[in-house]
Amino acid sequence: MTKIALVGAGGKMGCRLTDNFLKYPHYDVAYLEVSERGIDNLRQRGVIVVGTEAIPDADVVILAVPDVAIGAISDDLIPQMKPGALVLTLDPAAPLDGVIAHRDDLGYVIAHPCHPSVFNWEPTEEAFRDFYGGISAKQSIVVALMHGSETHYALGERVAQEMYAPTKDTHRITLEQMAILEPAMVETLAQTCMEVVKEGYDRIVALGVPEAAARDFVLGHLRIQIAVLFKEVNGTFSDAAYKISKRAKPILFRDGWQHIFEMDDIRQQVKDITTK
Repeated sequence: MTKIALVGAGGKMGCRLTDNFLKYPHYDVAYLEVSERGIDNLRQRGVIVVGTEAIPDADVVILAVPDVAIGAISDDLIPQMKPGALVLTLDPAAPLDGVIAHRDDLGYVIAHPCHPSVFNWEPTEEAFRDFYGGISAKQSIVVALMHGSETHYALGERVAQEMYAPTKDTHRITLEQMAILEPAMVETLAQTCMEVVKEGYDRIVALGVPEAAARDFVLGHLRIQIAVLFKEVNGTFSDAAYKISKRAKPILFRDGWQHIFEMDDIRQQVKDITTK
């Protein structure tokens, strides 16, 4: 039976993983948490919290902790791990920034969810809650081997597929490619653009457009625009729409904005994430 130590088990993502691991009797999971709120979250799930005495016996140590804290936590826990064990992290920022304690005799795997696609779920409040806990829609995942053997990768992939269940496709990529995806693509670019769209939405409501009309109009058009641009449907925009977007791009974006995908810039992005 695979022994897992889930560090940060009572946090936002930790609870998501805890709920899934409770479904799998073939894992012997030790749940580690130090915050009062996190301990209370686990108590509500009938989970007993243990201390770091679980680390030396674990085959896999999952670091489900904030990026700004993961370096110090890894400095404490990784020296206690048994040779050949696996360190499994959930985000590429800290590994790429080099803040996670390293041992040559351990394996290091990073696994991150893609989250359910906009094309197979409705963005309702209930679905948003599912996004962070108890997801019912399938999602793909990306997995990278940072250090170690193919055996380490296979173990990390298997654990990731079940802790992020229900999963669809598993994409094996490199650590650098994962960092290009997040933070560069989905946070630095996509989330920022969506925040600007939300600012525009708030502005048109302030100008007197009825909020219900604005919401239906904006969200409906966003869905169609994404579907067309990512080839989920066959179609194109109108000639007028292309003319307007061509005019708008140099107004909204500086020339050379694509440098956010260059590794030097990405390393600065992840440093901003991991620094308090």
